[in-house]
Amino acid sequence: MKERVQKLLALAGVASRREAERMIAEGQVTVNGETAKLGDRAHRLDDVRVNGRPVKLDEAGRTRRVLAYNKPVGEVCSRNDPDGRPTVFDHLPKTKNERWINVGRLDINTSGLLLFTTDGDLANKLMHPSSEIDREYAVRVRGEVDDAMIERLKQGVMLEDGLARFTDVQFFDGEGQNKWYHVVVMEGRNREVRRLWESQGIEVSRLKRVRYGCIFMPANIPVGTWVELKQREVNDLADLVGLERKRTKRLIGKEKEQFVRQQKRQKVRQSAEKRKKH
Repeated sequence: MKERVQKLLALAGVASRREAERMIAEGQVTVNGETAKLGDRAHRLDDVRVNGRPVKLDEAGRTRRVLAYNKPVGEVCSRNDPDGRPTVFDHLPKTKNERWINVGRLDINTSGLLLFTTDGDLANKLMHPSSEIDREYAVRVRGEVDDAMIERLKQGVMLEDGLARFTDVQFFDGEGQNKWYHVVVMEGRNREVRRLWESQGIEVSRLKRVRYGCIFMPANIPVGTWVELKQREVNDLADLVGLERKRTKRLIGKEKEQFVRQQKRQKVRQSAEKRKKH
């Protein structure tokens, strides 16, 4: 059965469906030697290439993998940065015949939970506004925050790109001018959390994502490291956006060795941190 080319590319983990559509529109994709157009369909056994490189489609979409990455401040969410800054892809495990797709982005000054998957369809669903996936952030703010301000932020504030709001705001900790809040947004607009607070004359001094949908930041991953989600967690993400469940693929060969080495490094770091505290 033939399927739309952008869907096949997404299932194969080449890119999210939206990114695959852009590749097709720019003439980067061929099917059996002919430049693909938006709306074209292909079979999994067809010769599909992106920038001349063949895409393996016969296994596309049969498995999905998801990583939770603890992004540090200072990394960008692009694969290659023209300014030479470190990227979130620098520390991810290598894959064979697949690629990691980031589920949304965090700006360079924001840390915390960033999801990656080999399933472009899952990435697209998790990012699409129609799915209404909530994102929770821990935010430290400077300035006087009162109940009226919180109510305005929950009712909605007109920003330069339209109405935006927090669906929830909860005081977390702190005294005086520096306080921590947990806030929830339902979209992934650029710097939305910061801009909402700034619209009220409040400065954001730290911002960290702690939850994406049903996935919370795991407690066992230090900054700059990742952990692979278990089958149950991957199933929960699929259920959240109405996709069929698929099995996760086991780590093999060099990937498994890399994973084991990273787990050992994480334990060493955690032990060192505990010793410093005591």
